[in-house]
Amino acid sequence: MSASQHTAVVLNPGHFHAALTLRQRHARLSDDVHVYAEEGPDVESFLRIVRTFNERAQHPTGWRLHVYRGRDYLERLLAERPGEVAIVAGRNDVKLRYIHRLHADGFMVLGDKPWLIHPGDLTPLKEAAATPPLAMDIMTERHEVANRLQKALMASPEVFGRLRVDGGEPAIHIRSVHHLYKIVNQRPLVRPAWYFDTAVQGEGISDVTTHLVDLVQWTTSGGEPFRYQRDVELMSARQWPTDVPRDLFARITGLEDFPAALRGHVSGGVLHYLCNAEIAYRLRGVPVRIESRWDLAIPEGGGDTHYAVMRGTQADVIVEQGPETGFQTSLVVRPVGAAKGFENTLASAARSLQPSFPGLAFERAGPQFRASIPAALRTTHEEHFAAVLNEFLGWIDGGTVPVNLGADLVTKYTLLARAAELSHRSG
Repeated sequence: MSASQHTAVVLNPGHFHAALTLRQRHARLSDDVHVYAEEGPDVESFLRIVRTFNERAQHPTGWRLHVYRGRDYLERLLAERPGEVAIVAGRNDVKLRYIHRLHADGFMVLGDKPWLIHPGDLTPLKEAAATPPLAMDIMTERHEVANRLQKALMASPEVFGRLRVDGGEPAIHIRSVHHLYKIVNQRPLVRPAWYFDTAVQGEGISDVTTHLVDLVQWTTSGGEPFRYQRDVELMSARQWPTDVPRDLFARITGLEDFPAALRGHVSGGVLHYLCNAEIAYRLRGVPVRIESRWDLAIPEGGGDTHYAVMRGTQADVIVEQGPETGFQTSLVVRPVGAAKGFENTLASAARSLQPSFPGLAFERAGPQFRASIPAALRTTHEEHFAAVLNEFLGWIDGGTVPVNLGADLVTKYTLLARAAELSHRSG
């Protein structure tokens, strides 16, 4: 199939991630995009964001949107089939059913996370992930330059050694903080009210935690597929709420009050939103701890934060994003032994990584080394969605999909499902 023949269909977009996949044009994708959706604010928000991409002054897109609105949007899409690449990013309670149906009908599906919010739904997930045609979830964090560099350095025995599993600390520890009120594409993000309904959106273990579990698998697999029963031992899991006052809920959603579906979780004018999670497990014997938290609003001059340490026998490789880094991702290498001889080792590694990271260098900062990442290598979170779509289309055109893709997706969601079950038993 030639690169110009792919046509995308977007099914009932309910999350701004659906629009972000179209943030830039794709050489492999037709400018004609077919949207099938129910009437309402969700599809109108999608169309408004895509129009801003078409109308911006620099590098505008040229999407021609063909929109069908109606309650029978899924049946109409299946009957008309104007394209073969389906993008699914909407309500999580029905997302897996849509992915499974589209996949069974021969569509190649790119689905936003999470695919799974009900642990009992693993069977259709396995069917969609394990058999052709290609079905893949949107894992944007793999395209963040600091994460890519962390993975590359971990693959160097001279720099990293191997994962350090002795002592009382986890060999891998990732902590992430996001914000319910935030700015996306230079505008305040409006979230639909159902985003706060865990029966529709899922709980904390279903959300950002999916990305963090994926990062652990992606950085450590070496291409060998993961299998849950063989490779994962779940140790603990817990979830807890963020309290959302009515006035901030109104700013985020545009509604004056909490809708009826949420009032069972409201007391004293505050919504108790079960969106935070922590899990501990062993992956092929390596101890891992994952923490994801949602705060209310980004403080002035602030942003989301991220901390990921991979502890090696030669050095710890750490990705940081927070006030101390100006809320830009930063990478630090902290040698386990003396730093003097390690400096030459790291300089040699930087030279070998130039084809993938041109201009990369390391600067000494006391007992550790900080990566100097050229601005040309940095891309925004919003740009990562287009990168995922480009990767997806590249695998379709190439005819070869990584052997571990489906198995790793199944392992990831099996872990998340079991962790959700454990958190309720523990709570």
